[in-house]
Amino acid sequence: MNQFPAIVALSILCMACGKQTEPRNDTEQTDKKWWKEAIIYQIYPRSFSDSNGDGIGDLRGIISKLDYVKSLGATVVWLNPIYSSPNADNGYDVSDYRDIMTDFGSMTDFDLLLSEMHKRGLKLVMDIVVNHSSDEHEWFKQSRSSRDNPYRGYYHWWPAEKGKPNYRYSLFDENGDAWKYDSLTDAYYLHYFAQKQPDLNWENPKVRQEVYDIMKFWAEKGVDGFRLDAFQFAAKDTTFPAFPKGFEQNFIQYYAMQDDLHSYLKEMNEQVFSKYDVMSVAEGAGRTLQEAHDLVDSDRNEINMAYAFEGVDIAKPQGYDLLHFKEVFSKWDSAFAKKGWLSIFLANHDQARLVSRFGNDSPEYRVSSAKMLNTFILSMRGTPYCYYGDELGMTNIGFENVEQYRDIAAINGYKKVVNQGGDVRKYLSNLKFSSRDNGRTPMQWDASENAGFTTGTPWLPVNENHTTINVALEENNPNSVLYHFRKLTYLRHNNPVLVYGQYKLLQKEHPSIYAYTREWEGVKVLVLLNFKAEKASIELADANRIEQTLIDNYEEVDIQGNIFSLKPYQAVIFKIKRE
Repeated sequence: MNQFPAIVALSILCMACGKQTEPRNDTEQTDKKWWKEAIIYQIYPRSFSDSNGDGIGDLRGIISKLDYVKSLGATVVWLNPIYSSPNADNGYDVSDYRDIMTDFGSMTDFDLLLSEMHKRGLKLVMDIVVNHSSDEHEWFKQSRSSRDNPYRGYYHWWPAEKGKPNYRYSLFDENGDAWKYDSLTDAYYLHYFAQKQPDLNWENPKVRQEVYDIMKFWAEKGVDGFRLDAFQFAAKDTTFPAFPKGFEQNFIQYYAMQDDLHSYLKEMNEQVFSKYDVMSVAEGAGRTLQEAHDLVDSDRNEINMAYAFEGVDIAKPQGYDLLHFKEVFSKWDSAFAKKGWLSIFLANHDQARLVSRFGNDSPEYRVSSAKMLNTFILSMRGTPYCYYGDELGMTNIGFENVEQYRDIAAINGYKKVVNQGGDVRKYLSNLKFSSRDNGRTPMQWDASENAGFTTGTPWLPVNENHTTINVALEENNPNSVLYHFRKLTYLRHNNPVLVYGQYKLLQKEHPSIYAYTREWEGVKVLVLLNFKAEKASIELADANRIEQTLIDNYEEVDIQGNIFSLKPYQAVIFKIKRE
């Protein structure tokens, strides 16, 4: 029996050390870019750190935690919207794109945040929410005031004398209807999301120029990148033809990537992205792999990377199939093996907690499965996006009744089920697993009453398990999820094979273990991930060529001959000797 002990972060072999030949330039994948090598840490500002005791996270709270963010090995922070907003959808309904929501502080606070981030070598990516605005934005106030107002064309209006427009599905409306009647001008306006989020009319060149000017405003301040929220929906057929009955079951096919979207992005690139050293990513990657390529291939001059949802959408309350999981991620990697660039993520502000969805949040397996999932994210090709709290293994809070929820999607979804006579009990059961509020509970800093998040009453309850899952407890515990996360980021930063290396799936039909190699410039690593709560074995020829265990979430790996035996949720990365 051979046993390979894991090594600690500070002694991890830096495979990038020594003289290296420059990567071949025969594919886009080996063109070095800072945003390819980045590790992005997403902060939901409302829930990260409250500096003034009002129960709401704010910019000065984030500033106070920047040393912690830096210590994680993150290089970029993606900040969810902080603009002025009435908060119908927690900031994704913007009323002023050039001002800061009072809950979060002031523009002075923002300027200080950006300065302090840059001092630490951290970059900032801003959320740009321009598929829609708030109905309290001055543009919309003007637009709805009269039919001949100059801002009328900033939004999609349908005069009532033409009859009710053809049905459009709304993701957040309690009746599921995206047309809202407005008596002031006897017309309907379009809202793909909530009623207070009217869709902007991107056919109007004045709208487009307004958006580009807003982006330039933030770029001139020194912002390092932009994430375009829901942007694959921005282009629309403004004749609003009838869609087939039941289209809402697959609404992406009808809403995403409509005519002119690429021309809008090319124009945005020409006016903004090409003039600043910023990264760009759009929420959604189209309906097909080719559409994703059309967004991100460098010769398209649109955006930098695809942010595809197929992988993150796999998890269901009843569980998920690992074979399907492997198939999806392998398919996307294969499609982008030569051109374009991907994002790698399993969680964000629109999802429940990583370990509760894809791992096992029981006391027995939470730590090992959280480490395993973080190993996956940080060992795949593509830019990794890590959501705040997942470096601790934070879990779903598991609300029992609808009154506990704050998310408009959850609340209006409940109303819709009631209005349609649906199964309320089933809806609440699914919500307990998948609600966005699960991923928005306050950051767990310590074991105090409100987890060190606030001295006031938190806007969303703190998870009761914060007494055992928090930064203070995990900071210096070498067996913690946090400690392991830092080892992973150190490993990725110091081993370009994990950034640029070719990915190869091994034994795709294995029911428990996800095995793959990464190979680049003569360096090869083997990644083994047991996604199950039972021991599992896999036979691989590489067993006799292991040079070193680079990282392991257990103390040792069991290898007999060519057979690797993995403990429940074990995750290991080996360096493989050159052939």
